[in-house]
Amino acid sequence: MVAVAGCSPTPGQAGPGAAGESRPLPTAEFEVLASGLDAPWSITFHGQTPLISERDSARILEITDTGHTREVAVIDGVTAVGEGGLLGIASHDEYLYVYSMSDRENRIERFALSGEPGALALGAGEVILDGIAAASYHNGGRIAFGPDGMLYATVGDAGNPASAQDLESLSGKILRLTPEGGVPQDNPFEGSLVYSYGHRNPQGIAWDAAGVMYASEFGQNTWDELNVIEAGGNYGWPEVEGSAGRDGFVDPVQQWKPADASPSGIAITSETIHIANLRGARLRDVPLADLGQSSERFTGELGRLRDVTVAPDGSLWMLTNNTDGRGDPRPDDDRVLRIDPSA
Repeated sequence: MVAVAGCSPTPGQAGPGAAGESRPLPTAEFEVLASGLDAPWSITFHGQTPLISERDSARILEITDTGHTREVAVIDGVTAVGEGGLLGIASHDEYLYVYSMSDRENRIERFALSGEPGALALGAGEVILDGIAAASYHNGGRIAFGPDGMLYATVGDAGNPASAQDLESLSGKILRLTPEGGVPQDNPFEGSLVYSYGHRNPQGIAWDAAGVMYASEFGQNTWDELNVIEAGGNYGWPEVEGSAGRDGFVDPVQQWKPADASPSGIAITSETIHIANLRGARLRDVPLADLGQSSERFTGELGRLRDVTVAPDGSLWMLTNNTDGRGDPRPDDDRVLRIDPSA
């Protein structure tokens, strides 16, 4: 099924580090690839096969060529409370990596993936990192492998803002791990998994072709952020929110009012950063050549958008997130959507 969606000419919120002008994009089409999902959170590809996590059911689903969903597994020990549950997933080599919340902590596990498309299966789970503080909100939860082959994970402050500035805590950080869960020797803080700190609730990470890392982050009441991530960088929370121009803190390259954004998953194509927005209910496109500009599409037409990723064929796949208790679901929500990134 193909539907047509227009884009909004509403300008982005201007301010220090924010877009000075938001340019509307041409009308674009999207294709519904699957529907009827329950609070989907993350998309990854195992080869050509798309896999989806559902936050509250703790299910891993594969999407078949015919648009049907098939349950690959239910992750044991997941506690779904508030914003917590089964969150980010990432495929690497022959493993599926999973970030989830239990009744006492957040953790990262990996599972051996076996079988052919349409019959994938997970082996026993191996915990590679545990003891991450958990709460009903601010769990972070996005995981992705960088171009260096290392596993990166976003971790929220779990309701304890001061922890974001504490280098002895994993909360309020972006972490960098080896695929086995160890500390890479070239991490910025010796013996530590911490890659950057001073984060409130980062939920999107991606890299451009030059290996530059970008992250989206939920602010509190004033500014949501898009950041360029530097090894060892301090992004300010809770001392500052948004662009402050203060020594010792890295300012965002763009910021928005939370009502217009709440940025979650992000993806990068050859020329553009694509940002899925929850409260803002739009896909925001930021040109790599001018990080202070942005364009918007699908504003208010698809509801909340949780994740976006680049598929093997170069198209963008998006997850709506209207069944998570905060949206206004349509009868066929939630959905997996496919769009042409250049449309």
